[in-house]
Amino acid sequence: MSPITSLRRAGAALVASALAATLVATAVPAHAAAPTSPAGHGAGWLAGQLNAQGLIHNRQFDFDDYGLTIDTALALDAIGGHQKDVVRARRALAKHVNSYTTGVDFMSSAIFSGAVAKLVVAAQKTGAQARSFGGVNLVRRLVGRVITTGPSTGRIQDREDVPNGITDSANAIGQVFAVRGLLRAGSPTAASTLRFLLRQQCAGGFFRLDFTVDKSAADQACHAGDAADTDVTALAVIELAPVAKGHGKLTAALGDAVKWLKRHQNTNGSFGGAGPTSAANANSTGLAGWALMTEDACGAARHAARWLNNRQVTGDLTGTPLAGERGAIGYDNATLKAAKQDGIVTETRDKWRRATAQAAPALLALTRCAS
Repeated sequence: MSPITSLRRAGAALVASALAATLVATAVPAHAAAPTSPAGHGAGWLAGQLNAQGLIHNRQFDFDDYGLTIDTALALDAIGGHQKDVVRARRALAKHVNSYTTGVDFMSSAIFSGAVAKLVVAAQKTGAQARSFGGVNLVRRLVGRVITTGPSTGRIQDREDVPNGITDSANAIGQVFAVRGLLRAGSPTAASTLRFLLRQQCAGGFFRLDFTVDKSAADQACHAGDAADTDVTALAVIELAPVAKGHGKLTAALGDAVKWLKRHQNTNGSFGGAGPTSAANANSTGLAGWALMTEDACGAARHAARWLNNRQVTGDLTGTPLAGERGAIGYDNATLKAAKQDGIVTETRDKWRRATAQAAPALLALTRCAS
């Protein structure tokens, strides 16, 4: 495989990980979920996906998936009971900071702003120092990826490597992480990143995924016709509710986002995403359910959790193709049906890992969400 092909595949993995999971640990109880609870079973399965080095390794394409490792660690941290696994993953990530956030492994000068922002948040949430993580000041690296002048002030952007086919792919997912990380770090740059993010919220209350392509355009805000994105909207609530105190506009924006989520929940409790993921799926339902739980919309949160639980591998699996997979959550009905027949194989395991990392914490609503 050529360096350019490898770099493109790595970039695609970064985007896929950010979109599918963006999983975050916030507003969860301090004590661990019971191991025998739905969330506890999900955590147990996720812990078993970490390899000896503490990473999620994609056997299908033979690469260590740092983004999905973050999602897994944060899910385990949120559910509780797996602190040793969280620390093991954190230490592994600290050894690969540049490999995840830059193109250094492929002799590229690219810097992926969304990955930097996500790793800042991961370091903060798992007890590490974001200003000294694996020998790197991640806060400084993130601040360096924020536009400081013109109509796009506050927007994160990648350092491009056009000869290697790497252009700016920053979007609102990374922006949410940047706002969360910089606010928690007390960075003066947090204010501009927050202002820019709030411009990505549309009139209906949802957040759009993609920024305005032209960074020099005077208008960088959401417009009529921009697609609603369930995952980004839910992520904004999950990530930013804990840091919203004292930020009135942010608090109001999150309230509008929750109202939008509640209006767009399917009657069976599920949520769809955007575009090709618009049908009901565990990834979007997991994030949305978690967001609703975060803001004490418990009836809707439990409704989402019940839908997820019905797509979780449960029961006595001895002698079945799903032996050893208890706790995993299928992306949708078809995914679960196929696994009951063939098991979770190399070609499908990545999909199961992403769905479970995103959905398992939302199952906490079944036992911990107040009436």
